[in-house]
Amino acid sequence: MMIAPTVYLNHCGVVCALGKTREQVSARLFAADSGVAPTASHSPGRELPLGVVDAALPSVSHHAAPARSRNNRMALAALAQIRPAVEQAIARYGAHRVAVVVGTSTSGILESEGAIGAHVAGQDLPERFHYGQQEMGSPALMLAEELGIDGPAWVHSSACSSSAKAMASAARLLRMGLCDAVLAGGVDTLCAFTVAGFSALASVSAQRCNPLGEGRDGINIGEGAALFLMTKEPAAVALRGWGESSDGHHMSAPDPQGGGARLAIQQALARAGVQASQVDYVNLHGTATQQNDAMEARVVADLFGGQVYASSTKPLTGHALGAAAAIEAALCWLAMQLDNREGLLPPHLLDGALDPALPPLRLALPGARLGRPIDWALSNSFAFGGSNAALLLGRGA
Repeated sequence: MMIAPTVYLNHCGVVCALGKTREQVSARLFAADSGVAPTASHSPGRELPLGVVDAALPSVSHHAAPARSRNNRMALAALAQIRPAVEQAIARYGAHRVAVVVGTSTSGILESEGAIGAHVAGQDLPERFHYGQQEMGSPALMLAEELGIDGPAWVHSSACSSSAKAMASAARLLRMGLCDAVLAGGVDTLCAFTVAGFSALASVSAQRCNPLGEGRDGINIGEGAALFLMTKEPAAVALRGWGESSDGHHMSAPDPQGGGARLAIQQALARAGVQASQVDYVNLHGTATQQNDAMEARVVADLFGGQVYASSTKPLTGHALGAAAAIEAALCWLAMQLDNREGLLPPHLLDGALDPALPPLRLALPGARLGRPIDWALSNSFAFGGSNAALLLGRGA
């Protein structure tokens, strides 16, 4: 029987509300220093806690108008952290053997908002505006052009599971031998459209979100990007398993029994040949909405018996929608690096008491650690429309 090759997460670039470098993100993550803060940006007339990236971003002025969006600038900020390694892979394997697969949900909607605002005010559309900025494929096309990559380039857009599905797609490309390296991950940026949309669903909290908390009342939206260079060359962390499923239950509410979520997690474990009892840590989707948390707590408690450490990192970063899964995989990747010998875990910020109606989980509160390196980390992503994905990261070489 042929054994499928292992897919490694060789290099990671991440920018989010916690920082613009891996070092900043790691330091604030393990210090439980939240990047979510009140702001009136993207919500005119009221303040809301958002996970804003407050950093200068690279220019995209050297690209054609369709690529000139803040979303693509965010992608370039993540790329900058790993660009030398990506360029070495291109030189080694050839541009035609390298792919780009990313997830997004907003793309250039921010730029479209500005253009529509000008039109409503009776002005001409801004000269810098191009409808192509809003197209979902823009981030992958821009990254491929930026790097001179000739291999496959596409975007997944399935809401909050987008970048998990992008990473699963990248793994399949590598395991099938269609590519030798893939730049994979996700990027999403804040805009009024998403803030207003989630507000209309009564899903946005006016306080820092409180996953699994008794008084939880919704999400904080965030932004950011995380990109991985994925190859079959051994590295410290590997993508050992992944699972994908669809609830077919409701457009915006999960199946209360968690059938689709359970299936995605079980697929990830089975693909890696790992028992639930071997998993050290679960990064919860943990949106702090009533329905998501109830469903996910039930599934995790059933599968793992409430013994595995778990946390939602969304109170630290905000919910970055199409980029959330890649950012949270990056937080797991940081926790699994060789210098974390004590197995310090991504912390769960809890404001008040746990919801007593939920199955009890073993939360990784600030300072929680295994006392040894993390061998297995599972990251869950559950999206509108019932699109579920789970990524299982394991220790590599």
